[in-house]
Amino acid sequence: MKVTIYTTPICPYCIIIKNYLKKNNISFEEIDVLKDREKGEEMAKKSNQENVPVTEVDGKIITGYDLKKLKEALGIE
Repeated sequence: MKVTIYTTPICPYCIIIKNYLKKNNISFEEIDVLKDREKGEEMAKKSNQENVPVTEVDGKIITGYDLKKLKEALGIE
């Protein structure tokens, strides 16, 4: 399973999602969209928004902090 989270350093919901993934031993790639503008543009095209967090799980896009959708995408009950 490939998990990517698009974040910024000051985003509280990004921190919550990263902690949730760590707690559940799910490895992920973190992309800081403030440091990597190209990846930020990529995120905006995939999600149709410019706000973080955006989490991608095997190509499925979850915008914002939506634990229900995140759990579904990760296969966690």
